[in-house]
Amino acid sequence: MRLIDGLSKPQRVVIVVALGLALGAVGTYLVNLGSFGWYAYSPLTATLQGTSTGLPSWLRLIIWLVLIGLWALASIRILRAPAGQDAPD
Repeated sequence: MRLIDGLSKPQRVVIVVALGLALGAVGTYLVNLGSFGWYAYSPLTATLQGTSTGLPSWLRLIIWLVLIGLWALASIRILRAPAGQDAPD
């Protein structure tokens, strides 16, 4: 018996949405690693400062694609019909 078999459909949807929000927070954290700083305060305004973009864009894309794929697979598993019960037509 799966842990989520006793949950109703609306409860499963809430879990999927919460999982998406959690993975979004993790993705935002991972993508912003290495980027830092507020560049408009007084000591740095006299010269032009380049902003640090952190991770390369291809790596940020891979991070987001992996997290979206993980969310999609988890959503399919959570939202599928319980074992022994046919899906409604």
